[in-house]
Amino acid sequence: MNEILVGLGSPAIVHINIMIRNVQTISDVKMEYSIQITFREQWNDHRLTFDNIGGRIQYLTLTETDMVWMPDLFFKNEKDGHFHNIILPNLYIRIYPDGGVLYSIRISLTLSCPMDLKLFPLDRQMCQLLMASYGWTTEDLVFLWKDVEPVQVTKNLHLPRFTLEKFITDYCNSKTNTGEYSCLLVALIFKREFSYYLIQYYIPCCMLVIVSWVSFWLDQNAVPARVALGVTTLLTMSTQTSSINQSLPPVSYTKAIDVWTGVCLTFVFGALLEFALVNYASRSDKHREKMKEKMKEQKRWEMEQQAALEAALADQAEDGHTFPMKPLVSRHNGGMGADKGHPCEIHLSTPRQNCCKTWLSKFPTRSKRIDVISRITFPIVFAFFNMAYWSTYLFTEEEDEGKK
Repeated sequence: MNEILVGLGSPAIVHINIMIRNVQTISDVKMEYSIQITFREQWNDHRLTFDNIGGRIQYLTLTETDMVWMPDLFFKNEKDGHFHNIILPNLYIRIYPDGGVLYSIRISLTLSCPMDLKLFPLDRQMCQLLMASYGWTTEDLVFLWKDVEPVQVTKNLHLPRFTLEKFITDYCNSKTNTGEYSCLLVALIFKREFSYYLIQYYIPCCMLVIVSWVSFWLDQNAVPARVALGVTTLLTMSTQTSSINQSLPPVSYTKAIDVWTGVCLTFVFGALLEFALVNYASRSDKHREKMKEKMKEQKRWEMEQQAALEAALADQAEDGHTFPMKPLVSRHNGGMGADKGHPCEIHLSTPRQNCCKTWLSKFPTRSKRIDVISRITFPIVFAFFNMAYWSTYLFTEEEDEGKK
């Protein structure tokens, strides 16, 4: 009976429905998911009609598929799968008096699920389950979804990192050189749970960035402490980034988590470079102070020489040798170019006070100014980055949800 197609002259109609019992794993690295389903097929075979003896026989139950004709359905995106045989094979075939056949079996499948990780971990993934006829074309065999509840989901379905938002049923008939083959499709929309990644990735990276800012509040002469803090945070951030990348497949595009870790790593590295700049400015300040001390000493020496010269001239004047000298600028007539009775008046405009320069003038050295500016600049820039990051990716997530 297996060699004869049901309903010669017209295609056999097979109605299908599935029940999702469990979604075991969803792997981002392998881009696959494992699912356990109860798979059911219903069709009519007039050769199997029998007398129900006045309604006393509702149906007959078989446990061997070799006894009746079976549709040649297969799962197109299957990687691995197996039936369940504990304690007995988890399948049955019911034959009704009018020739109706119900085939039910429990199957565990590992199916491929190509993922788009551009919004990871703020993404939604659509994993498909494709079922098609292997040998019979649509002229002989047609698969249709059951009219009522084609897909059922068990209650309290629990996934460790995802939530099953919804499912979509559709048809995916394919045409090849040998004909057109019937195909059914069910798309499962999984939303990634963000709380796990917030605790494991985002908050630790944010804390490392903030810890790197402690260097700005340490004394500029505390070189070992600032170097140790900068190098430690940089290495920790690099380790965190590598651990994140190990849990994801190597893809050619940039993911949302890559933007976050890359910017956080840049801030930590920038804090280390800021100390290098502070150290250089501190040495320049010390050199400048030494030069000022030398200039003061030279000026003091010149003043001493001038005083000695004036003392010598005074001694000569006491001996009767005088050298009359006229001042270049008269203190009584108002200056060189002043007319008598009209003293020269000079009006100087008061310079405008710049609040930033006035505030920075409180810190005498350039190294201290760099630290003070960094204390304000780094948190403000990081806050602006957070605003741009979350507004961009959350808005993109909403758009992506609307399209799906």
